[in-house]
Amino acid sequence: MELSPRGGVVAPSVVTIETPALGDRSYLAHDGRVGVVVDAQRDFDRVLEAADDAGVEITHVLETHIHNDYVTGGHALAFETGAAYVVAADEHVEFDRVPARDGDTFQTGDLSVTALHTPGHTAHHLSFVLRDGGGEALAVFTGGSMLFGSVGRTDLLGAAQTEALTRAQYRSVRRLAHELPAATAVHPTHGFGSFCSAIETDGTESTIGDERRANVAVVVEDEEEFVARLTAGLADYPRYYLHMAPANRRGPGPADLSIPREVDPDEIRARIDGGEWVVDLRQRRAFAREHVSGTISVEYGDSFSTFLAWTIPWGTPLTLIADSPDALAGARRQLVRVGIDRLEGVAASQTSQLAAGRSASYEATGFAGLAAALGRDGGGIVALDVRRPDEWRAGHVTGAVHIPFWELESRVVEVPPGEVWVYCHSGYRSAIAASILDRAGRHPVLVDDEWPQAAAAGVPVTTELDR
Repeated sequence: MELSPRGGVVAPSVVTIETPALGDRSYLAHDGRVGVVVDAQRDFDRVLEAADDAGVEITHVLETHIHNDYVTGGHALAFETGAAYVVAADEHVEFDRVPARDGDTFQTGDLSVTALHTPGHTAHHLSFVLRDGGGEALAVFTGGSMLFGSVGRTDLLGAAQTEALTRAQYRSVRRLAHELPAATAVHPTHGFGSFCSAIETDGTESTIGDERRANVAVVVEDEEEFVARLTAGLADYPRYYLHMAPANRRGPGPADLSIPREVDPDEIRARIDGGEWVVDLRQRRAFAREHVSGTISVEYGDSFSTFLAWTIPWGTPLTLIADSPDALAGARRQLVRVGIDRLEGVAASQTSQLAAGRSASYEATGFAGLAAALGRDGGGIVALDVRRPDEWRAGHVTGAVHIPFWELESRVVEVPPGEVWVYCHSGYRSAIAASILDRAGRHPVLVDDEWPQAAAAGVPVTTELDR
């Protein structure tokens, strides 16, 4: 993003570094010579590349908050570049930092950034206002406070603090909307598919003026109504979030993006038999057609790290199987962002198929197939819904069993006997669940289809409102 010149001052630039796998953004703001980085992801080689491309020196690394959805790269980036590491003064951390409080200003070249205390997403959350040499506000980095039309969720610190943080969030977003000029560009960290967003966001760019017209915390005039609406809509978030803030308070080191050694088929079998997770990154229907028995299907793509980290028991040894080096490298990069640093090994899919000669398969179909099976077999099959509870309440297959995908491994014994037809919203999570059932010796059928197609295919659907 190029910001227009103001009064003859050289126009600063804001470079956006996107992390679609987590629904987050990092930023580099500079004046052509020096600059600041906001909310760096752990694989900060992308930030260094952006700085090199712009020909600028990084003088400050800023954290809007102690993150709950990823391991920060800010601490290691500041150490590598010699930049000042700016973190809220009231945060309890185990490393040296430049403490920031409401109203503190940090100068770099022709630019300055001023910290504003905007609690809500976390208790000590800061937003940073970027100003030019004339002191005019050009942009605000809002972290998990003001998002595009929305706000960051307020329940990540526990149920006891949720209401107070929700009220603080309401006031923080309204403060930003009222104190900053309408033309100020808004740059949130979360909200592009992140589970840190309380309500779905809309759009790819915004200004304070836009948010005055559209942000839920501004257009809802009554605080009580806002609290009720926001807290009612808070759905389950990935359970790996519990491990992110403690890691960030310790001051995490840089990401290790190296690929570990390749393991042979016998070792793959030994790892599986020993209770470790061997994860196959291939497309889910290819996995269903044939895979090494006992492996878990987590298809590589933008959702990979979120759903693997959400599902795997934290700390379980992990080996990856892939059909391309690019998938392995991409998976490795995604995993270090969420604190899964240790890989026991990797294997090519062609090699892994030889693992002690033991392969497995199961059927993959759509909701039309499920409708036919229900009509044919009636109570002879089990329909298993592995979506979140809020999705289940909004509508589910009549007579289905509900176990969220991240709980299935520990609750397999609760699945009734019989052939298990597993569905979710798109087939991604049901593929993970089907592979867990397959590993447990059950007979799964993967429903690889979009949930809106269920009723159209003739599947009977029940909602909580029908009861």
